[in-house]
Amino acid sequence: MKLNQLDSLTGTLENTETMPVLFAGHGSPMNAIEQNEFSLKWQEIGKALPHPKAIICISAHWETRGTYVTAMEKPQTIHDFGGFPQELFNVEYPAPGSPQLARETAGSLRPEKVGLDESWGLDHGAWSIIKNMYPKADIPVIQLSLNYEKSPQQHYTLAMQLSELRKKGILILGSGNMVHNLRRLDWNRPEGGSDWAMEANDLFKKLIIRNDHQSLMAYKDLGNAVQLSIPTPEHYLPLLYALALKEKDEELSFFNDKAVMGSLTMTSVWIGKGAA
Repeated sequence: MKLNQLDSLTGTLENTETMPVLFAGHGSPMNAIEQNEFSLKWQEIGKALPHPKAIICISAHWETRGTYVTAMEKPQTIHDFGGFPQELFNVEYPAPGSPQLARETAGSLRPEKVGLDESWGLDHGAWSIIKNMYPKADIPVIQLSLNYEKSPQQHYTLAMQLSELRKKGILILGSGNMVHNLRRLDWNRPEGGSDWAMEANDLFKKLIIRNDHQSLMAYKDLGNAVQLSIPTPEHYLPLLYALALKEKDEELSFFNDKAVMGSLTMTSVWIGKGAA
């Protein structure tokens, strides 16, 4: 749906069948341009999903004091990384934004004060995945920031308020990594995970299957392996946004369930209709 089509709606967005929710492990920015098992799966997912009216992405790479949504008509492609080939810096993903969806999202989160941001754009946590899912860049995309002043429980509660947008054709995408410890990367181990990384990832999956979101929110109480896996919370929190939107008895499935470089897992979650 083009920007002007979305923003031509008056009042609230039109109701649709409930959209699935995704949490995607994004890993290296190189996944944006490489044809590998992760990017190929994102392409497959894009074809399998109901076609969204727009996308809201909660990316690990936009942390703010306070809560914001991007509200510009033409978000810039942000190359928020270093040390990669020029080919990656040359990538542009010119998806439109949606000022109306930004306002709708801010309204759904009341009484949270949500700022309308016109300076950010699409960081690589968003575009590296979405460009593979929707290469035509013809679906409006906005980002919702991670307020680093909030606790995991507060993020989860805030995310629950987005549930009605799922019923209006909006795809909500959390982008991060369940296990993400860059200080312990093993550059000589392109595939596989350390024992602690696999232990934590397996535990996360078991808790997700059990719908034990309370334990996942209280991840600091889950032992040493989890502490090593989440040295900082920004890559983990987008998972909580996706899980908060899971309705009772909704199906879920995992994809890209693999560890790389010892201390990263690409494990991703599909929630809702179409989950295997």
